[in-house]
Amino acid sequence: MNLIAEKLELAKRLLDVEDEGLLLQIKQVLDNDGKDFWDDLPENVKQGIERAKKQAAEGKLTPHNEIMAKYAKYL
Repeated sequence: MNLIAEKLELAKRLLDVEDEGLLLQIKQVLDNDGKDFWDDLPENVKQGIERAKKQAAEGKLTPHNEIMAKYAKYL
């Protein structure tokens, strides 16, 4: 399918949307215009994510099922 046909199909589908939440989500995607959310994160959050990625690469993570078993009594 070519680009113009894709746009027309999306426009038709958009006209049928009645869910305001979905429309807001679509608007956010379109407003994003290729911007990476990473750029808007605070520096301390970026550092935490990078630290977590490094720990994951080094195998220093606790499996999800172990965490769930440990904290199940609190849920």
